[in-house]
Amino acid sequence: MTRTTRTLAGVAAVGALSLVLAGCVAKTDAASTDTLTVTSTADSCEVSAATATSGNVTFEITNSGSDTTEFYLLADDGLRIVGEVENIAPGASRTLTVTAQPGDYYTLCKPGMVGDGVGRASFSVTGDKVEATGDDAEQMQQAVDLYGSFVKDQVEKLVPAVDELTAAYIAGDDEKARELFPQARAYYERIEPVAESLGDLDPRIDYREVDAVAEGLDWTGFHRLEKDLWVPADDALNSDGETSAYENWAPSTEAERADYAALLVADVAELNTYVHSDDFQTALDTQGIAGISNGAIALLDEVATGKISGEEDWWSGTDLYDFAANVEGSKMAYSLVRDLAESKGDDGEALVAQIDEGYANLEADLAQYGSLEDGFVNYSELTEANKRDLTDLINTLAEPLSQLTVTVLS
Repeated sequence: MTRTTRTLAGVAAVGALSLVLAGCVAKTDAASTDTLTVTSTADSCEVSAATATSGNVTFEITNSGSDTTEFYLLADDGLRIVGEVENIAPGASRTLTVTAQPGDYYTLCKPGMVGDGVGRASFSVTGDKVEATGDDAEQMQQAVDLYGSFVKDQVEKLVPAVDELTAAYIAGDDEKARELFPQARAYYERIEPVAESLGDLDPRIDYREVDAVAEGLDWTGFHRLEKDLWVPADDALNSDGETSAYENWAPSTEAERADYAALLVADVAELNTYVHSDDFQTALDTQGIAGISNGAIALLDEVATGKISGEEDWWSGTDLYDFAANVEGSKMAYSLVRDLAESKGDDGEALVAQIDEGYANLEADLAQYGSLEDGFVNYSELTEANKRDLTDLINTLAEPLSQLTVTVLS
């Protein structure tokens, strides 16, 4: 992140839904419910059926493994959370009920509550569309709860990703570390405003060198590793375009690499502890739905102020990975409040149509340079015209997106 974007406090992104805002509902409230059983073990996640009928779908999850586990129902992109149950102790059973729209989904379990999970499998819902019920307050709280689930999931994936990255960095396997670097950062970039709201945690994890120097801070985190992994040329300048890359810097020794790696691992662990704490849930509840819609705007601002200039990942040129993750995070936050905005009459419907088109156009333009799954071209390969096109698309989306919070709360 840059020093200017640090002030963008707020809440970030979370699971877009291709369904009516679907939260967990009490089992006793479920009508015409499909009930499926799930068995979670150390290496499997067995669901009794791969299909269900639209409406209330209940999963009865039993943890047959030796570690505390979680169960997720994910949307068709495999990223967005439709529903989840966490903290299922060994031998225990829990129930998850969601209101699911027709479409394609995935199920998976996460023993140990870290990493990518196990037993990911396709799951489909057939039938007619389900109309939203309940008042705005109920839907808003469901959105807040799903946001919290998404943040926890991303940080749980960030933890082992950083472990793997730092292990390669310490071992001097720079080729592997360079490959892992942008992928690990994507988990962080989707939920960055959460860390930004925690004082000095985000600067410790994600400050650029020039910003740390300007504020008199010790320079640690992702970008410290980045400069070691992409060692600058002798005549290179820092991202301020003025100071030498080697001013008060030299490639880290083996001992220094171990120290910087340990600090990053510790800081990410602190973030993981926070997002699983009561303080985090209290912060979410206090900010409410406005925190989510403002988070969609904040993450798009991250792109406009930090990524589009190419200054974020100055040495690696992996800015497009951060760019894509910020856009994903922004779109997810928007999607949680989309139905609420659309329900606000003709103006709400028109606003949603504008925002939908804006995201689609931005994603299509970004896709010509690669993807998070297959990799992006180095940012240096983009021409000034390419960057202007991306900037124009960001600005076109930002204008209607800036009206989202007031529309949702109207």
